[in-house]
Amino acid sequence: MQSTDLGNKESGKIWHRKPSPATRDGIIVNIIHSTSDYHPKVLRFLNVAFDGTGDCLIAGDHQGNIYVFDLCGNRFNLVQRTAQACTALAFNLRRKSEFLVALADYSIKCFDTVTKELVSWMRGHESSVFSISVHASGKYAITTSSDTAQLWDLDTFQRKRKLNIRQSVGIQKVFFLPLSNTILSCFKDNSIFAWECDTLFCKYQLPAPPESSSILYKVFAVTRDGRILAAGGKSNHLHLWCLEARQLFRIIQMPTKVRAIRHLEFLPDSFDAGSNQVLGVLSQDGIMRFINTQTCKLLFEIGSLDEGISSSVISPHGRYIASILENGSLNIYSVQTLTKEINKPPPPLVKVIEDLPKNKLSSSDLKMKVTSGRVQQSAKSRESKIQTRILKQDLTSNFESKKNELPDGLNKKRLQILLKGYGEYPTKYRMFIWRSLLQLPENHTAFSSLIDKGTHVAFLNLQKKYPIKSRKLLRVLQRTLSALAHWSVIFSDTPYLPLLAFPFVKLFQNNQLICFEVIATLIMNWCQHWFEYFPNPPINILSMIENVLAFHDKELLQHFIDHDITSQLYAWPLLETVFSEVLTREEWLKLFDNIFSNHPSFLLMTVVAYNICSRAPLLNCNLKDDFEFFFHHRNNLDINVVIRQVYHLMETTPTAIHPDSMLHVFVALTKGQYPVFNQYPKFIVDYQTQERERIRNDELDYLRERQTVEDMQAEVDQQRVEDEAWYQKQELLRKAEETRREMLLQEEEKMIQQRQRLAAVKRELKIKEMHLQDAVRRRFLKLQQDQREMELRRLDDEIGRKIYMRDREIAATAKDLEMRQLELESQKRLYEKNLTQNQEAVAKEMRADADAYRRKVDLEEHMFHKLIEAGEMQSQKTQKVMEENLAKAEQACLNTDWKIQSLHKQNCDDLQRNKCYQEVAKLLRENRRKEIELLNAMVEEEAKKRKEAEGKEFDLRSAKKASALSDASRKCFLKQEINAAIEHADHLCHKDIIISSLL
Repeated sequence: MQSTDLGNKESGKIWHRKPSPATRDGIIVNIIHSTSDYHPKVLRFLNVAFDGTGDCLIAGDHQGNIYVFDLCGNRFNLVQRTAQACTALAFNLRRKSEFLVALADYSIKCFDTVTKELVSWMRGHESSVFSISVHASGKYAITTSSDTAQLWDLDTFQRKRKLNIRQSVGIQKVFFLPLSNTILSCFKDNSIFAWECDTLFCKYQLPAPPESSSILYKVFAVTRDGRILAAGGKSNHLHLWCLEARQLFRIIQMPTKVRAIRHLEFLPDSFDAGSNQVLGVLSQDGIMRFINTQTCKLLFEIGSLDEGISSSVISPHGRYIASILENGSLNIYSVQTLTKEINKPPPPLVKVIEDLPKNKLSSSDLKMKVTSGRVQQSAKSRESKIQTRILKQDLTSNFESKKNELPDGLNKKRLQILLKGYGEYPTKYRMFIWRSLLQLPENHTAFSSLIDKGTHVAFLNLQKKYPIKSRKLLRVLQRTLSALAHWSVIFSDTPYLPLLAFPFVKLFQNNQLICFEVIATLIMNWCQHWFEYFPNPPINILSMIENVLAFHDKELLQHFIDHDITSQLYAWPLLETVFSEVLTREEWLKLFDNIFSNHPSFLLMTVVAYNICSRAPLLNCNLKDDFEFFFHHRNNLDINVVIRQVYHLMETTPTAIHPDSMLHVFVALTKGQYPVFNQYPKFIVDYQTQERERIRNDELDYLRERQTVEDMQAEVDQQRVEDEAWYQKQELLRKAEETRREMLLQEEEKMIQQRQRLAAVKRELKIKEMHLQDAVRRRFLKLQQDQREMELRRLDDEIGRKIYMRDREIAATAKDLEMRQLELESQKRLYEKNLTQNQEAVAKEMRADADAYRRKVDLEEHMFHKLIEAGEMQSQKTQKVMEENLAKAEQACLNTDWKIQSLHKQNCDDLQRNKCYQEVAKLLRENRRKEIELLNAMVEEEAKKRKEAEGKEFDLRSAKKASALSDASRKCFLKQEINAAIEHADHLCHKDIIISSLL
């Protein structure tokens, strides 16, 4: 799939290489429009429309940029910037270069794609226009909004008629029927009317649908001949109306996945004369399904759950489908590619019957009768005459034929002949052949249930162990492995499962169902007996490989043995990666063409053949690291030689060691539900699962404890920071206070100095004034005496007044200074008093808290030491009693042994004396009687001692129980004391916080 970013370009090529859409999706090109600003963003396409030829389409985004895409000329051009979002488009006008666009301001504009100029501007709607329908002649157009529909003359761009309705009944859609002069209006109350275009005369009204299948119509579509109307809504039912008979003739039920229908459109066909039978149905899940309305079969679908479709338009000739995705990009599909599987020719009528090998069946074993005949046909039949042959074989031949028959009309025997002739299957049909060979059931429901279970806990951190660059590929791998783990619990613990599954995931990343079923089939058949020694490698399988290698190349095996190279090194790496590490993509595909076409033992023989074909470089290897490197990297080896060697080994290996005698034949996955996979030691997997769960719980507990510790550490750090900030603030306040005091002292000194200078200046002025008065007095001494006396009195009065004023000013200034000094002194004493009181209160409280804490600690230590001493004394007493009892028991045992030895010696002496001294028999019998009595007494004493020992043991057990109870009570007491200490510390911390907030 090619992708084109329009960017800031106004024109360019749509695709840069010849498009080759894949059959599975049919996408020709994906078009996106992104900006290259400082903050790049994607501009979403909102509407798209084809022209009358179907080879050009027009698309508008939410910023008003309108592009024309020429699919035949492979060009795109920016034809208009409307600066507002477009709500509807129409490109099939009479003048081919003109198009209509409905804008967000409720207006409709007509532009020319060649001159890029505005042709006309039409107004009249009071709400957003969501539909533009153009008459087949291109002369008229109908624009529809939620409250009205208006008919426009495109020659004069004048409004001809306006459809007004009640506010309670909204309009769903108003459009022209193709190839007719009829307007169809559909309302929200499910009423549908047909009108004559010229006179606007109501031709007919469709009846209401039956109540059993009544749905509110939301979307509509009409065939090209205007005879069939399809209607749908918020339901999975489709109603097909015959407009000629004016009745509902068919109700189609879509799959259960479809809950609502968002868009309908018929797919045109050049050979159906306008009676379209293929209907495209866009549902709420973003997938557009194309169904045959006659056979009610699902033909194909476009879109997916990840890349859903929001709207779609089909070209008039039915070659292209233009769809706007939910992410705002534009996809163009090739209908020819999507319908290739549907329109493929029928299978050949003539088939070749091949003879079986001579060594299996003789001519007498196969009985065949060949007759020829001709298919009879009636006069009205349009079928041609077909030459047929009827073959009758025996039961053996029928069984072999059925065994080789594959789905989709393929034959396994013929495929093997084709494979041996060409060495590989055609790339174009390889996936189709693989699906037939593996007989994949395609259980969509069962696979969906596995996928719905979500990502398995074993593969949540898959990207850490396998860092894959492609996010999509990693996501598909994670989903596939999770589905396998949900299918069978063994796969959640299989360490090599990602290595085994990765090449298939990369190959089938666009079809996860096929990918899962291919891997499951591979595990069920080609991985037989792999899990019997789990979690160890399959020793039985590796032993088969080693036996075959020993038969065909003893020298190579001896070389492996000499260098301590086991089958876990030269065979297991190839099996667990299914050769993906040592082969290129083409070589790997060619190899698996042969593996899937043969018995499951073919894979094991491939491992032997790979080693035999690489014997020259392997014989030159002497270090274990060299061997490991060889079997984990690609080597210069022809895969065709390896495959020929595999076929040779399959034919020449004796039956006794041949793997096919120990492996079952191919068994396909069951239809509907996947088979149960339990070929593994269940107890080991269950134990590992339990251990993993325990480790996970321990890890969660550790993380919670670490988080708690971190939170406590953060709180301690926060408290320390707050304390430091408080101390720094107090220090700053103290320094600021000292600075203010120094400033006050300096200001006072400056004021005193200024006043002294003022007094000195005043004295100088006074002296100068007196000198001046004396001079004046002497100068005017000769003047009139009265005038002089008067002047002198006046001067005396003035001097007196000035002196008085000066004295008053000095006295007032002195009083002010004294008052200021007293205020400062009082403020200083008050502040010092408050500060002293606060400090004394804080110090007293801290001393009280410290004394209480010290007394509590001393009390706890004293009680704890007393508990320890009491426990030690009790344990010493118990130990002493136990030692005494043990000593007594040992002494009793020694005494008994000594007595037994003495008795034995006496018996021996008695026997000897019995031979020699018969006459003292009576004395001996007396002695024996006494000895028996003595023994009985000793037994009784021993029983007493035993009872006494048991009593002491009972006392000892009682003492132990009492000691255990005291231990439990001591632990409980210590725990209570610790909790009390913690609560006290929290209380102190709370008080500190309150004191800090008060300060």
